[in-house]
Amino acid sequence: MAEDFLYFLWQFQYFRHNDLRTAEGETLRVIHPGVRNADSGPDFTQARLFLGDVEWVGTIEVHHRAADWLLHRHHHDRAYDNVILHVVWDNETVELRRSDGSVIPTLSLCDRVDPRLLQRYQDWQAESGVIPCAGRVTEVEPFRRTAMFDKALLERLERKANGVTALFQDAKRDWEETTYQLVASAFGFQVNAEPFGQLSRMVPLKILNKHRNNLFQLEAMLFGMAGLLTSDQPDVYETALQREFRFLAAKYQFRANPLPPHIWKWSKLRPANFPTLRLAQLATLLSFPQSLFSTLIETGDPAALLRFFQVTPSAYWQTHYRFGKATETSLSTLGPSTAESLLINTVLPLLVAYSHHADRPDYRERAVALLEHLPAENNRVTRIWQQVGVPVRTAFDSQASLELYKNYCQSKRCLSCQIGVSLLKSR
Repeated sequence: MAEDFLYFLWQFQYFRHNDLRTAEGETLRVIHPGVRNADSGPDFTQARLFLGDVEWVGTIEVHHRAADWLLHRHHHDRAYDNVILHVVWDNETVELRRSDGSVIPTLSLCDRVDPRLLQRYQDWQAESGVIPCAGRVTEVEPFRRTAMFDKALLERLERKANGVTALFQDAKRDWEETTYQLVASAFGFQVNAEPFGQLSRMVPLKILNKHRNNLFQLEAMLFGMAGLLTSDQPDVYETALQREFRFLAAKYQFRANPLPPHIWKWSKLRPANFPTLRLAQLATLLSFPQSLFSTLIETGDPAALLRFFQVTPSAYWQTHYRFGKATETSLSTLGPSTAESLLINTVLPLLVAYSHHADRPDYRERAVALLEHLPAENNRVTRIWQQVGVPVRTAFDSQASLELYKNYCQSKRCLSCQIGVSLLKSR
């Protein structure tokens, strides 16, 4: 028996209440089931109930079996002394006591739940589709679907903002360096995000800024520390970069060795996504005179932000996608959808993280407004939601649908989802 189903039963009181008694034989009347606790400690707080003629206020702990209390060692944790009721599926006649020796009353639900409700939940969990409620999701009132999408979107923004905050702490609380590392990782577009992130930590922004007016030198440092200046027969441009990198590496005494070339992924990537071209584009972005951090958090116009990311690299990379490999077609400028992806994965989490840091809710509101003005992303997950009848019109919708799919549908957390709860209650 999954505990999330038991949480659902207790939270919504989906069990028979006639002649409700604890395992100890005491009459029980629930006034309020409490509030679900997402942190450590008992599962529900602020519960109110009557045991016999005495009103109790405290916490509720939920388990499959009564013995799980001992298995989880709650009897050694004083945080559980305030538990006023232990709700279980199977009681197993295990007597539990608080640290002061008083008995913790137990309520068993296995004989009080409609078997059809349990069967529906089990059928749901056995569903092999990527979205368990795919066949019925459109039955849920639109306002409930919207509320869950809003919740998922905010969870996604907060999770990504927490990542930015961690970067900020590692970067010695320097917002410029944080923004640079965030943008660099985003230029890796998942496949090469990790090596891009490593590279940004190896080549500090304060060094790159000293050569902001010399794109060639920026490329030399980035390509050199990326371990990509290693051709056996380099062309003229790579040879010049190698020479410049040796000079700059000696000048700044880079502490780390260049990244090993094998760390970069090329397989199944279109030439436009090759790490060499992305690095060249990043170098161009870093050559701009304005502050990267200020530009990203103060520019409220989505079109202006997209233009900022749609950079054109140096002349060499307008005709090459790898060293020594010329192409007849231009692959250099970032396309609109790529720029939108960069904006979503850098500007939005940066705005939310800075909103918390500066106690400025308006930055968080700006992040949400940007999502509402950007078109929806077109990927496998958004197409799945469209196929089951859920409209995905803006980037707000697509980001929410990604979070809902990855953190709820895939792990079948249906009873933590307002859509799933609504469907189960409706039957």
